[in-house]
Amino acid sequence: MDDSPKRIVVKIGSSLLTNNGRGLDRTAIYEWARQIAMLHARGIEVVLVSSGAIAEGVVRMNLPERPKKLPALQACASIGQMGLIETWWQALIQKGVQSSQILLTHDDLAHRSRYLNISQTLNQLIDWRVVPVVNENDTVSFGEIKFGDNDTLGAMSATLVGADLYIILTDQDGVFTDNPRTNPNAKLITSERAMADYLFDVAGDGGKWGSGGMLTKIRAGRLAAMANCPTIIANGKVENIITRLADGEAIGTRLTTDHADRLIAKKQWLATHIRTAGTLVIDDGAVKALTEQHKSLLPVGVIEVQGDFDMGDVVEIVNAQKVRLAVGQVGFDSHQAKQITQKHTDEVLQILKLNENDKIIMVHRDDMAVL
Repeated sequence: MDDSPKRIVVKIGSSLLTNNGRGLDRTAIYEWARQIAMLHARGIEVVLVSSGAIAEGVVRMNLPERPKKLPALQACASIGQMGLIETWWQALIQKGVQSSQILLTHDDLAHRSRYLNISQTLNQLIDWRVVPVVNENDTVSFGEIKFGDNDTLGAMSATLVGADLYIILTDQDGVFTDNPRTNPNAKLITSERAMADYLFDVAGDGGKWGSGGMLTKIRAGRLAAMANCPTIIANGKVENIITRLADGEAIGTRLTTDHADRLIAKKQWLATHIRTAGTLVIDDGAVKALTEQHKSLLPVGVIEVQGDFDMGDVVEIVNAQKVRLAVGQVGFDSHQAKQITQKHTDEVLQILKLNENDKIIMVHRDDMAVL
């Protein structure tokens, strides 16, 4: 039985694409394109998530460092995206592979109808044997509509297209037990469940030219795992890295999944909400009900409501220590929710003047993704 992946998402980070800030590394891009074309010829479908627009814009404008103010960052993205997509198009078409550009914001995926439409568009491109080149639309992204890093965008892309492998190429060999730059005794973690909590303890920060460190890659691996997609974090400078990983060679760190990690389609969409409309802080009893008993969240278990939201908006659910446990569509608006925290059903009926047939559920389990 052939267990090789049929559909792969490959994310390549800024530190690789821009050669540590010295402009786009076109030699490397053409080499990765050659490998993608080889997979394409074998019938393996590839979606490419490419960072580098802002970093390329910084270099084209001859700036000494990545700007900190939003208008300058967005201007750099506008300048750099043209060179980035042109380079990928030329590198792929030279190998006989057509490509397309997809620019997204978190807001595009936060709405269910738009999420489904983007999924359909990506799948149509794949059916046409086109390699979609996905990037965050940094020119218009800000605050609440921003992904924050392309590792997360890559995981969301894997969810959108139903990928069976997500490859994150970086300038590190994978996830280590400690920082290998400062500790020569650090060991490479070759394989681990994506949901293993200790992985967060070994994560580092982002580099000078990018926005995602190892922490964002581990989080992205968890998100992909919810769509039953394993993740491999590996060094993009290794020879033939993409084709070797597609062939099953053990390189880097593999974040594995199991059936228990997988969410149904709607809950996969809910899990993609990095930004939410508000927050519900819950007590220990509600934590147990959600995480162990898989029950709905009732008003009596909510101890605090934060934010301004409408009924049906997606909110995050955290414990008293502010650890994110779940996301879900809330059954009340924020004004109502604040009135009924820690209240039993009979009290809620009186406060909101509801009848006994009305559902008194803060977040229904069918509208919730436990993370």
